[in-house]
Amino acid sequence: MKKLTLFGTPDSPELYPLRDFLQRSVVEYDWIDLGATPNLPTSLVEAQAKGSVRSVVEFPGGKLVVNPTVAEVAQELGWISKPSYQEYDLSIYGAGPAGLSAAVYAASEGLRTVLIEREAVGGQAGTSSLIENYMGFPEGIAGATLAERARQQALKFGVEILLLREGIKGTFYDHHIHVDLASGDQLVARANICATGVEYEKLNLKNEARFFNKGVYYGAGAGEAIFCRGKDVFVVGGGNSAGQAASYFAGFARRVYLVVRKGNLAATLSDYLVKRVTTIPNIEILYNSTVQELAGDEVLQGIKVVNSLNGTATWHDTSKLFICIGGKPNTLWASETNIIRDPNGYLITGNDLVGRAGFPKCWPLARPPYHLETSVPGSFAAGDVRLNSVKRVASAVGEGAMAVTLVHKYLAELDKTNS
Repeated sequence: MKKLTLFGTPDSPELYPLRDFLQRSVVEYDWIDLGATPNLPTSLVEAQAKGSVRSVVEFPGGKLVVNPTVAEVAQELGWISKPSYQEYDLSIYGAGPAGLSAAVYAASEGLRTVLIEREAVGGQAGTSSLIENYMGFPEGIAGATLAERARQQALKFGVEILLLREGIKGTFYDHHIHVDLASGDQLVARANICATGVEYEKLNLKNEARFFNKGVYYGAGAGEAIFCRGKDVFVVGGGNSAGQAASYFAGFARRVYLVVRKGNLAATLSDYLVKRVTTIPNIEILYNSTVQELAGDEVLQGIKVVNSLNGTATWHDTSKLFICIGGKPNTLWASETNIIRDPNGYLITGNDLVGRAGFPKCWPLARPPYHLETSVPGSFAAGDVRLNSVKRVASAVGEGAMAVTLVHKYLAELDKTNS
């Protein structure tokens, strides 16, 4: 298949979401700088003459789309569809490792399964340049590649994948979950698994929103690496995603600064990554440090880093700041349901529900909730979105598979009750 061609300027805020989506979706593309290429296609020159052109995508058939959204690109690739059935056995929300695993196991075992993802397949794991501690890949594997293989496997077993779709309201009645999608469609399923993961936290600085995609990025941002050549890049965070990002960017940037709030990495970073980031020559670790201010005109131009031990503030010139500092669970949709969350928004499941406010008053069954079952029968949680889950890819994959086993038990007891 011929590659897509993406035209634009490196600092265009409209381009980063497109590059990030294509990178995470393992779609190969050629990049052409609009400002540095004299011989542009005639159709593109004509489009430029008609008005403001910030980005253009040329598809394999030659079609040009000017200033496209991510949704428009996905539509052209044939990836956006509507639900095919009025009712599913299982609906899964979130196509990260947990959701993809659940989809593969559910469909392979005969359940009519739909998988809903509001962004790109792979979740946060899909942004990782290299996952090295996942069993079976001694040389490591890019997060996006692992996710794409899982997506293909899910499709092989008949999973219906609804990409760039978001649930905005869920209600539970008649032993079904009814979810209203932002698109106006409704999904109905006998059981569901929430695997929506977490969203990266923000630094909550004064100009942070203004520089979003203009030098400030959330997550590892592997698709941005080619635009870091010869630059000083800053990565904020002390976890594995930050360590992987620093290691990856070191192969492109002049220097990578890893800004770490604590005084060491051992408590938050896997040992193999500690050894790596501390030995790569062009990585400098700023311990006991936080980013306190952002500066720039149209794009990010500098940041102020403060050392918490001595109060020293240092301004650094940079146009690339990647924030990888953990996240908040994506569970706002559950606020109007009987699903119990902890104060931070994580879904509480199984034995962890005991003693929580509202439980067991909201629980209608004689049996206790299964291990991954929420306070609503038939509604399960897997992966990072679940309270007390282990924040690792392998653990999320295991929980996705385990959740499907529990879905089978729930559906069997429901069929027995209704027979």
